[in-house]
Amino acid sequence: MTTLDDKILGEKLQYYCSSSEDEENGDSDSNSNTPKKNERSLQIETSQLEKWEGTSQNTGPKGVITDWQRFKQLESEKRNECEKERIALAKKLTLSVQSTLDEEREKSKLEDPEISELLNDEFLLQYQKQRMEEMLKQQNHNVKFGELIFLKNSEEYLDAIEKEHKSVKIIIHIYEKHLKACQIMNSCLAELAKVYDNVKFCAIIASVAGLSRDFKISGVPALLIYKNGILIGNFVRLSYEFGDSFYAEDVQGFLIEHGMLEDKTLVPKIVKSINDQSDDSD
Repeated sequence: MTTLDDKILGEKLQYYCSSSEDEENGDSDSNSNTPKKNERSLQIETSQLEKWEGTSQNTGPKGVITDWQRFKQLESEKRNECEKERIALAKKLTLSVQSTLDEEREKSKLEDPEISELLNDEFLLQYQKQRMEEMLKQQNHNVKFGELIFLKNSEEYLDAIEKEHKSVKIIIHIYEKHLKACQIMNSCLAELAKVYDNVKFCAIIASVAGLSRDFKISGVPALLIYKNGILIGNFVRLSYEFGDSFYAEDVQGFLIEHGMLEDKTLVPKIVKSINDQSDDSD
């Protein structure tokens, strides 16, 4: 017999599927799938552990220190390797250059013996000496003085300038006998004449040279430098520069500073050897 519940539901109660039964079935299905998911997660974690290389970003203080030490070790090893490569490359290039020069010399010996002779170091040194000797002869013309020359009158003054070889440098001291600075200057020039024997050092009294009264009072001691008949240096009132007490080294430094004398300390060794040989031959 149909009841009120049957009419409301439209079907019999035994054919009715309640939601509670569905929920129970759903729970049972989910419970059955849970073990499978857990098994997959375990497999993933296991594979990740197998790939781990000993370093991790999420470590404690000890792990951070270890990572930093490892990083510095790798950096130093890389730097050492780069340095070794640079040294090896430099050695290789050096050896290649030396071998190339040797090959060129051997090749020149086979092809042209004259060129191989030009490449010889002894030949080049000998050629340099020969050229320096020629240049020194042209410059100095083998003229030697070695002493201070006192000029007696204006004619000797002009002859000392005009009749000398064009390559000779002439330094003339204009002085007065009663002045102490002039006396010291004469003694200094006498010493320098021995050192620079290729330079002509002269001295003349101002009144004998025909100079004015004012120049004799305030212009001496004075040094006039000539070369090839041309005045190239004019230094007056040198007592203001040196005072009443000075030495030959002071005058030498002054003339070197103004380009009137050569600095002996800067003469090349090859020139010194040529000069020594010429002195021995004399």
